Amino acid sequence: QERFGNMTRVYYKEAVGAFVVFDVTRGSTFEAVSKWKHDLDSKVLLPNGSPIPAVLLANKCDQKKDGSQNLSQMDQFCREGGFIGWFETSAKVSIK
Repeated sequence: QERFGNMTRVYYKEAVGAFVVFDVTRGSTFEAVSKWKHDLDSKVLLPNGSPIPAVLLANKCDQKKDGSQNLSQMDQFCREGGFIGWFETSAKVSIK
């Protein structure tokens, strides 16, 4: 995010929804999720002034390790973080 923080507004322009993706095999990417959500919420709003809906995607779920986030923790994280929901996904094995 540090490298692209000043450019994100251009990519967010006219957005009406967003996906925030993290890699389940790299904890640092999950740690950055809240930063990305804050950046999104601070730079783009719907015409009524509310944040655009955002969905959290847990990528590489085919490589999940023990100790990764459990379902109830993820549900709670999304509720508290302002995400409308979350899904596990894997480009490698076509889990969408």
